[in-house]
Amino acid sequence: MPLIAILDDQETNRRIFERLASSIEEGVEIRCYADPAMALAAFEAGTVPDLIVTDFKMPVMDGAAFIRALRALPGFAEIPVIVITVYEERSFRMRALEAGATDFLQSPVDHQEFTTRARNLLKLRKQQLLLESRARNLAVELATSEESRAAVLRDSSERLAQVIDTVPAMVSACDANGNILFVNALAGAFLDRDPASLVGRSSDTLVDPELAGPNRMLDRKVLRTGQPLQSFERELTSAAGEKRVLLTTKSPLRDSNDIVVGVVTSALDITDRKRGEQHLLHVARHDALTNLPNRNYMLDRLRREVARARRGDRAFALHCVDIDEFKSVNELLGHDAGDEFLKEVARRLRTLVEADDMVARVGGDQFAVLQTISQGSISAIQFAEQVMDVVAQPFISEGKRFCCSVSIGTTMHPADGTDVNRLVKNAELAMYQAKETGGNQVRFFETNMAERMRNNAVLDGKLRTAIQERQFVVYFQPQISSATGCVVGAEALLRWNHPEQGVLAPGLFLSRAEENGLIVPINEWVLLEACREAKSWQRMGLNDLRISVNLSPVQFRRVNVAQLVERALTLSQLEPRYLDVEITENIVIENTDTVVSALKQIANLGVSISIDDFGTGYSSLNYIRQFPIDRIKIDQSFVRNMVEDPSDHTIVRTVANLGHSLGLSVVAEGVETRAQAELLKADGCDVMQGYLYGRPMPAEQFVAFLQSGQRAEVDA
Repeated sequence: MPLIAILDDQETNRRIFERLASSIEEGVEIRCYADPAMALAAFEAGTVPDLIVTDFKMPVMDGAAFIRALRALPGFAEIPVIVITVYEERSFRMRALEAGATDFLQSPVDHQEFTTRARNLLKLRKQQLLLESRARNLAVELATSEESRAAVLRDSSERLAQVIDTVPAMVSACDANGNILFVNALAGAFLDRDPASLVGRSSDTLVDPELAGPNRMLDRKVLRTGQPLQSFERELTSAAGEKRVLLTTKSPLRDSNDIVVGVVTSALDITDRKRGEQHLLHVARHDALTNLPNRNYMLDRLRREVARARRGDRAFALHCVDIDEFKSVNELLGHDAGDEFLKEVARRLRTLVEADDMVARVGGDQFAVLQTISQGSISAIQFAEQVMDVVAQPFISEGKRFCCSVSIGTTMHPADGTDVNRLVKNAELAMYQAKETGGNQVRFFETNMAERMRNNAVLDGKLRTAIQERQFVVYFQPQISSATGCVVGAEALLRWNHPEQGVLAPGLFLSRAEENGLIVPINEWVLLEACREAKSWQRMGLNDLRISVNLSPVQFRRVNVAQLVERALTLSQLEPRYLDVEITENIVIENTDTVVSALKQIANLGVSISIDDFGTGYSSLNYIRQFPIDRIKIDQSFVRNMVEDPSDHTIVRTVANLGHSLGLSVVAEGVETRAQAELLKADGCDVMQGYLYGRPMPAEQFVAFLQSGQRAEVDA
């Protein structure tokens, strides 16, 4: 039975890969190691696995260093190694391949892809061992009788040829002068030549003309060093003219005196696997509806464009394009028409860009355009106006004609900054400003610091007035049990009942409140108000409802949060088990003594703790298990596209599984459609929250919602 070695410093990851590896075939043996040094020591002591699965990012010794040390061990030069990495940059892949990796997978790992690749590499390893075993047996037989040496050699050669012909790989051997010694049947079929007719010819015959020189160079290296080469990929053209990708190995051919007399080349056809990889890469980097690049692909392109711009090649503009009133299209004409309109917008935007530009769909009705600006190209404002004009053209669906305008936010590189995240925020901010002032317009990001300071000063004054005059209100959004469809709680959400602008969402003022510290008294009021309201529900007979309240990182740095929570519970007379405090991943990642102490004190009160917007920061379940966390909330950015985007669905499913493995409840935010709800329930999410069940609503409306006895059909 094959032996698979798994190396990862994270216990959770080891368990996942162990479970996946055990499903490859019956009887497979698995050994796990948490430390590269332990694994190398075991290998030196005699443990020889048939496949090694290793994480790339590990303390002390990363994946590349581990593989180099592994390849230096006797007998480990050709054992296949799969590297698991969260990095998308090509440089990490190249480091792993240069160190001797056979294959690699992107984390989070697709389970089917993992088992398929591992199974194929185990098959290749089995064939390698079979060849070695047959070769050793033949060598023993050759040595048994000196008198019949010639006859045995001839017979063994024939049998060896038969064995090689059964191997599912192209095998050939060349002598030190580059002349072909033998070719197996599969290689002959690839070239549409009789294997016997190739013997004695130049090794150049076996490869495409442009690869003849590099192929001879590799053979000379094997002859010179007497060591096999690491597996590498190369593309060859068959006699039928078809391009095939081959995983190739080159090993020394030795005579009875252990002298290197030639080179054995084996090539496994992995064309179908490469096509599958390319398909998965395309799916991971493109929007399923429009086939445009997605947000991650756009960010990757922006990073490359920024790096190129540092060399002085060119500037570029980033346009954030949001369709005005797109929601009305879905409501009036249906989601199918809305989807068709989005695809038409994508098509129209493609007609405007040059070869070096990029159009991406970065949200539901939001697009982004990277416009490279060079000599002779149109200006950013001219391009933005073209976008407005082309999108505004009428669209006809099922005989109905309608038009939509767009709000565009534009930022310039390098004038507005050189950091990718900053540029994206600049464009989005400008777009929001365009929408706030009526839409159907272009706004450029403004860097006038004095103007921004004046605006901030005005906002600060209005926020202080709002606190003094009690202009803030708490809205409540229901949280639904996926098992029963019943309301199990609500999240308290802050709103500003502005005397001039009406009810404002927190996105318009909360970040400023965190910057100037006013978030402390605001959140203290929200906490007490939410607890009082939850207690009033109980007095009405609406029992067993949990209230969730967000705590700001600023509070942890400025006040005793545990005392704040205890005071709110005392004043409201709410039992601690009905309160859930939500913290962000950034609070967890800070991992200061103050934060740890505060969270433990809150947990000791009997209050539950949730991680909000999980997956958008830099924390991991490894950090979370060190804290008294009860539940995690999957961020709505993953839920939003999970039905159309397999990558987002995989993230949601993986987070849910890992959360449950640590004993945590899982809450999904931003649930807007029945299809999302069905997938989330199937993936094991315990609680759902989103517009599908109810928008945030004032306290009186929420009570009426509860008293109506509505039950969500989460299992429909």
